[in-house]
Amino acid sequence: MQSVKAIIDLDALVHNIGVIRSRIDGSRIVAVVKANAYGHGLVQIAKTLSRYVEAYAVARIEEALTLRGAGIVKPIILLEGFFNEDDIPVIVANNLQVALHSFQLLEQVERANIPSPVKCWLKLDTGMHRLGVSPEEANRFYDRMMACSNVEKPFGLISHLCTADEPEKNDYTKMQIKVFRDFEHSHPGMHTALANSAGIYSWPESHTDWVRPGIILYGVSPYEDRTGTDLGLKPVMTLTSNLIAIRNLKKGEKVGYGISYEADHDTTLGIVAMGYGDGYPRQTPNGTPVWINGRFVYTAGHVCMDMMFVDLGPDAKDSVGDEVELWGRHLPVETIAGKVGTIPYELVLKLTNRVEFVYRGGSNSDLTSFR
Repeated sequence: MQSVKAIIDLDALVHNIGVIRSRIDGSRIVAVVKANAYGHGLVQIAKTLSRYVEAYAVARIEEALTLRGAGIVKPIILLEGFFNEDDIPVIVANNLQVALHSFQLLEQVERANIPSPVKCWLKLDTGMHRLGVSPEEANRFYDRMMACSNVEKPFGLISHLCTADEPEKNDYTKMQIKVFRDFEHSHPGMHTALANSAGIYSWPESHTDWVRPGIILYGVSPYEDRTGTDLGLKPVMTLTSNLIAIRNLKKGEKVGYGISYEADHDTTLGIVAMGYGDGYPRQTPNGTPVWINGRFVYTAGHVCMDMMFVDLGPDAKDSVGDEVELWGRHLPVETIAGKVGTIPYELVLKLTNRVEFVYRGGSNSDLTSFR
């Protein structure tokens, strides 16, 4: 039996959808489940959400086909478009929707030999400069989409906010919203999607026909200075392992590779079956919290491939086999990300296949309290 477990709380997922619904005043929800549902399990998350959302968004066609193969029939948007012209018939056959972000993609759709039109979104670059058609070229792009018999009408308008989570850059977000709204108003009839997770919380003026929650679905905050709990969300993932050894450590004794930790008092050292081979970051510094038996204790020494050290304290009563929470219900993943110097997205995404995923709840959940 695997020691390291990611407990996925599907009731928390449904709770988070309810919180999102309470903020969007009628917009429909595109649940972003790319990258294996942000590391939470693509099919399990999508199936749980099927009662509560109107569509899904993924990055790659392989993700979309996995969802179709699992019986998901609701709309699926390919946010990155497609990578190969041969994908177009597959997109049509599987009733997928695609973001067109360049003239190259549009030309491939124009010349495709397909039995029915493609459901498309015009991806407008409002300022992120990653994917999308520039505002200067957007009118010409729109006209060609309108003239193309291989593009289903009406089509959508989509863009992405790149600083919605940074209040000090509000002027930039306002500019992006204005560019999007100006184009929308001059080209009526398109269905629209702009707000991401931070847009849902901070920018109601970005709430269009559709909103696209990503990280907040999973109970994680898009902001550096707030946790998901601060936003009324519940963490969907709780990462746990167990103590596999307990050692007495005397003052002055050193711990682990590179002896990077030295005890400044007599204490008890716990060895946890969790390491960078499981996806816990090696660069985690001394003093990073973990949760055990109702209290925080702190890491001591470098994280190893399969194990890590925690200082249990001189009066520890813990036992081998006791559960240790690395992040989740008691300890926000945002806290660990802050200690490590990364973002929580990366932590939940990088768990390895040594971690056992355990899914709980979800079957009888509803959104009554948010209606």
